[in-house]
Amino acid sequence: MRLILGKGTIDHVRTILGPTRKCYTTSSANVVFVEDLNFVPPTDSATSDDISRLQEFVHASKRLLVITGAGLSTESGLPDYRSVKSPPRAGKDRPVIGPVMYQDFVKDTHVRQGNWARNYVGWPGFSSHRPNVSHRALVQWERQGKLHWLVTQNVDDLHRKAGSERMTELHGSAFRAACLSCKHVVPRSGLQQVISNMNPHWEAVPFEIRPDADVALTPEQIEGFRAPHCGKCGGPLKPDMVYFGECVPKDTVQLVFEKLEESDSILVAGSSLQVYSAYRFVSAAHKQNKPVAILNIGPTRADNLAALKINSRCGDVLTKLKV
Repeated sequence: MRLILGKGTIDHVRTILGPTRKCYTTSSANVVFVEDLNFVPPTDSATSDDISRLQEFVHASKRLLVITGAGLSTESGLPDYRSVKSPPRAGKDRPVIGPVMYQDFVKDTHVRQGNWARNYVGWPGFSSHRPNVSHRALVQWERQGKLHWLVTQNVDDLHRKAGSERMTELHGSAFRAACLSCKHVVPRSGLQQVISNMNPHWEAVPFEIRPDADVALTPEQIEGFRAPHCGKCGGPLKPDMVYFGECVPKDTVQLVFEKLEESDSILVAGSSLQVYSAYRFVSAAHKQNKPVAILNIGPTRADNLAALKINSRCGDVLTKLKV
């Protein structure tokens, strides 16, 4: 049996860059998606019983709301923050680095300098990642009327690259930048050349890849880097994603609650739900007696609320379901 996802039919699978990465191509030789398991935690494959139970859950839903997290994108080769495969935040010969806090970014020019330096170095690799089988499967669910709304915590744009349209980016997108002063928004892609022109003699090789377009650089490497500013008012620019300590915009939260009200069940895929921004919707669904299913490697904050929990890779399960 051949799997049809997106444009074309998948006729060929070839392994590239070692045994943990595969590239799937269509009959027209266009790359449809990749499978890169370097950052995926070890786990058992889903059992036939797991697949059957989730199949029943999905079949029973007429207006399914899906919440996705970093665990969906680790299969595209992107690291996450919390799993056992996450890059360590400190260590021997490794600069100490953690997620940038919102207030620190706003108040401290040195924090902005470092954040943008790492973002600039990490952007070419981060922006080149492709959707995987799970992203493509959810697009098909949407097109076939099964998926009512998609809510993603990810800022990697992979759902959009895959073709998702009925979706909310709960934590924003790394593919945009916004001015802290006038709120003007610009595409992140166009900033790369702007930043390069501002720093003609600056270059740095990262220690390692970090989540959300970040990399690890030492303070010495960051010295002399000039951060971009708003071309409209001259104010400081910030990647248009929700930082740690920053609130999700109220209109975004309200929209998701409206979509939840319209939905009859929730599937969580690839999220531990540790942050309240997504957990609140699962909690609300449970209080409304709407069934919840969770597909994630490892425990989640909402396991006690779920009617069904499967501990497995998203790509190992979602592609086996029929809608």
